Amino acid sequence: MSVSEIWHLTVSFFTTVITPGWRQNQLLIILALIALSWLFHRVCGNSLDHWVRRREGWAKWQLRLVVQIKRRMGLILFAFVAWVIYAVMQQVTWPSRSHLIGIAATLATVWVGIAFAAQLVRNRPLRRIVTWALWIWATLHFLDLSAVTAEFLDDLAIETGGFRISALGIISAIAVIGVFFALARITSKTTAARIRSNQDISPSMQVLAVKGVQVVLYGCAFFLGVKAVGIDLTGLAVLSGAIGVGLGFGLQKVVSNLVSGVIILLDKSIKPGDVISLGETFGWINALGARYVSVVTRDGKEYLIPNEDLITGQVVNWSHSDEFVRLDIFFGTSYGCDPHQVRKLAIEAAAAVDRVLSHPKLPVCHIVGFGDSSVDYILRFWIRDPTGGLTNIRGNVYLALWDAFKAHDISIPFPQREVRMLNDDPGTMAAD
Repeated sequence: MSVSEIWHLTVSFFTTVITPGWRQNQLLIILALIALSWLFHRVCGNSLDHWVRRREGWAKWQLRLVVQIKRRMGLILFAFVAWVIYAVMQQVTWPSRSHLIGIAATLATVWVGIAFAAQLVRNRPLRRIVTWALWIWATLHFLDLSAVTAEFLDDLAIETGGFRISALGIISAIAVIGVFFALARITSKTTAARIRSNQDISPSMQVLAVKGVQVVLYGCAFFLGVKAVGIDLTGLAVLSGAIGVGLGFGLQKVVSNLVSGVIILLDKSIKPGDVISLGETFGWINALGARYVSVVTRDGKEYLIPNEDLITGQVVNWSHSDEFVRLDIFFGTSYGCDPHQVRKLAIEAAAAVDRVLSHPKLPVCHIVGFGDSSVDYILRFWIRDPTGGLTNIRGNVYLALWDAFKAHDISIPFPQREVRMLNDDPGTMAAD
């Protein structure tokens, strides 16, 4: 359909509107209903807000439902009153004299249904796009303008040789691919929930399985959507070759991190919840991504470490094979203290500290040397929750040692120095 034909239909519609008759009367009734619904929404909206705020113990879905009703209150009233007027006019006058009111009531009802159904889309910008797209499609369909609009959009095309792409094709492709992506998203979330709830699968394999399912589902959704609208996929061979060249030159690091991420998930060297040290970074694995690993430290900082660094660098995994972690602290006592008693007190003091294991791995204390002014010891103890911190547990053990040594008169030596002032007069030195 050409622009001139569209202009002719528009002029004919407005000519009908300004011509006195039942069609004009129906339009005036519709405008009056719109004004009445708007006033009702303005007046009753605040009252509904105050009423809801006084409710206690309501579930979230109930509050969300009330919010949606409040937003669409005017449209709901318009649909209800329009259906009532339509039903009355169908009985008291000719059916053709209420045709436009019936269409308006149908559109309002469909718009309300679309507005509530669109709440299934969690992403707000995407929800608005879906809502407006469905509203436009429903309006064109019930006004019997869908064929005319499709013909017009199909005429807006770009042709180059044997290649032709139209506005209708682009819109159709976006709609079909969007539907397939929505189905893939729902299926992916359901499958991911079942995989994560399976305790027989390790955390790293759960992440790998979820990522694999997402890639397969979204890939199939894209290709099925493109195929459904009639786009030839053979042309993608050239595009894939160009992408391969780009990967070889400009995306080496990206591909390396992706491959490293797959290797990490397969060999299970690092999994969510593990406590690791990489250079100066000490924390636990929060999440495994396709490109990086999220590590949260004790001070709340979250480091995004590329997967390649975890493959090529030296990583200390404190909880790789088991959850037990051994800590060592060093101290010394004076030579006048009984070393047997010192060892016994140190073991008892460490075992009494929270988080220090007393079974199956007991604290041990050994003499490691005789120093210049002290007997040197090493105290070794085990914990099973390194995510709770290492410095704080060492500090608690040192404090327990201090209290135990104070209670049993065990002295901790420290260097003592004597300073003498020398001069040339021996008598003065003697007097001093």
